[in-house]
Amino acid sequence: MAEVAYVEASRVYPGNPPVRAVDKLSLQVNDGEFLVLVGPSGSGKSTALRMLAGLEEVNEGSITIGGRDVTKVQPKDRDIAMVFQSYALYPHMTVAENMGFALRLKRVAKATVAEKVREAAEMLDLTAYLDRKPKALSGGQRQRVAMGRAIVREPSVFLMDEPLSNLDAKLRVETRANIAALQQRLGTTTIYVTHDQVEAMTMGHRVAVLKDGLLQQCASPRELYERPENAFVAGFIGSPSMNLVTASVSADGAQLGGLDIPLLRGAETGAHDQVTLGLRPESLRLVGADEPGTELSVELVEELGADAYLHGTVAGDSNQRLVVRVDGRTPPRLGEKVRIGVNAADQAHVFDPETGLRISD
Repeated sequence: MAEVAYVEASRVYPGNPPVRAVDKLSLQVNDGEFLVLVGPSGSGKSTALRMLAGLEEVNEGSITIGGRDVTKVQPKDRDIAMVFQSYALYPHMTVAENMGFALRLKRVAKATVAEKVREAAEMLDLTAYLDRKPKALSGGQRQRVAMGRAIVREPSVFLMDEPLSNLDAKLRVETRANIAALQQRLGTTTIYVTHDQVEAMTMGHRVAVLKDGLLQQCASPRELYERPENAFVAGFIGSPSMNLVTASVSADGAQLGGLDIPLLRGAETGAHDQVTLGLRPESLRLVGADEPGTELSVELVEELGADAYLHGTVAGDSNQRLVVRVDGRTPPRLGEKVRIGVNAADQAHVFDPETGLRISD
């Protein structure tokens, strides 16, 4: 079994005041799970991964792997394998030698090393490249070699620190699909760090969102998207991100530019005169003059083929900016004024304007 558990684990760098790069992280990763740590730069996600790998000290709390406390255990004795952003391949070795290097250090029999390398190469479509040096490979092939080196060790846990950052956009999409399929096939517990929330949403069984060293929410991609626990998660997850605007509370819901927007059932606005309203771009639509709506001044049109995204400001309030998804075949023009309304089936998310916490079921 290879469950991983962070138990109130912290990494504190000295300073005045001390910097809590990871602050009392409590997180359980199930055996065989693919968990993604995501957040902006400086959120503590890579530090949390390095704490698990033994490359960063754990100043408070503990970390366990398979029920064993590894907080003070040397990295080589933790039964983990790490894949880095930089590949970290030996340039003078062939692909086969790079993949089998860790096993040779453990004095594993040559025949066994060769067999494990062959199996991993077949799995990663690298059989034709086993005799090449890294300089003769593309970026995507080098990354697959780095993954193969981790696979042949058959560790309890895979750790991946932004492994796709150096790849171009098309190859990144292809490789992340390959990684997800490979993890499903191997069933090895995997913790994957990225700053790319699209990558996180498309790969992980669960996604843990960090900000300033603090865990904000850990849930399935769908739950993060549909029920973010605070305004930060709401704005970070989704591409384009959720519209977050200040709105006045009325008897009919919330008012945005004269438009009454229904709130989710259970939204206890209490004494709030204003709330932070969250609306996904697809929850908004273009409406006619005879339908409830508010005017939007179009300042940018992103045409993406089937869809287009309008960026604009609400009439009468230049501080209220919205993004609206529309049909990409007939999008409005830049500078045009359009009327927008809320899709009948969709309701707004509501957050406390001071704490940012969700105040709707």
